Amino acid sequence: MQVFLAQPRGFCAGVIRAIEIVERALEKYGAPVYVRHEIVHNKHVVDSLKAKGARFIDELSEAPAGAVTIFSAHGVARVVEQEAQARGLRVLNATCPLVTKVHLQGKNYVSAGRNVILIGHAGHPEVEGTMGQIDGPVHLVQTERDVGALPLAVDTPVSYVTQTTLSVDETRGIIAALHGRFTDIVGPDTKDICYATQNRQTAVRELCERVDVLIVVGATNSSNSNRLREIGAEMGLPSYLVADGTGVDPAWVRGQARIGITAGASAPERMVEDVIDALRRIDTVEVTLMDGIEETIQFRLPSELTKDEPVAAPQAVAG
Repeated sequence: MQVFLAQPRGFCAGVIRAIEIVERALEKYGAPVYVRHEIVHNKHVVDSLKAKGARFIDELSEAPAGAVTIFSAHGVARVVEQEAQARGLRVLNATCPLVTKVHLQGKNYVSAGRNVILIGHAGHPEVEGTMGQIDGPVHLVQTERDVGALPLAVDTPVSYVTQTTLSVDETRGIIAALHGRFTDIVGPDTKDICYATQNRQTAVRELCERVDVLIVVGATNSSNSNRLREIGAEMGLPSYLVADGTGVDPAWVRGQARIGITAGASAPERMVEDVIDALRRIDTVEVTLMDGIEETIQFRLPSELTKDEPVAAPQAVAG
């Protein structure tokens, strides 16, 4: 069978930064370090960091006072920052800089006297963190229908921000509905949508034009991985989401000549290789890398990890 690999796929700059923060913290301060929630949505990444001495916790109360504690790439609400400060935890913030940018946009809109509308998925950690960072009401919309149900007058000054793991394609209809309903509305340029999300979705659409079956490598709780699988299904392909090679059912690919593989932004490349190995146990495999965007974006690490100084105690948070 021919296996076509999407380009780009897998880790984005925000995920690489978050993982490196945990690894460098372990090297500099020693185990254990405490990570609030999954650093990124991938069990293999989490298990690897656990083996090195990271301890993943649901609540900050599980970390001893004064412990080195890391916030995940998805961001946290201000109440979490305040709790960390109150307990004297030594915080390293692994929030993706693109998520932080959304927080700042929302705060600026509130300061300008606007209601904020957040386009995103209810219950997602990034959405919870964003809503908890913005003072004032934040209205969550997930669909175009939600726009019509917003309890706001048409002339209300409003603004919108989006969950970073949504692409331009996913938000376009909702943004159009918002502009159709409100007379005084502002929002970020579409270039502010997460580059990694858009690039991976564009790449998977191109991949689906070439293949008979799509396999997406990623976690079931990964928003962007699920969306990649959904795109394949929308394009009429049998499309499957697997964590690694053990999830591959031989029946999916038997009799199929061209198999497409991509990976969500939090899925390590070694899991892609594991899926290819699983396919090799079914049939002879020829691998072809698709043409695509080569991502070169890098995000800086916290200064505490790049300088010979102790991790700072959290500063008091206003509000």
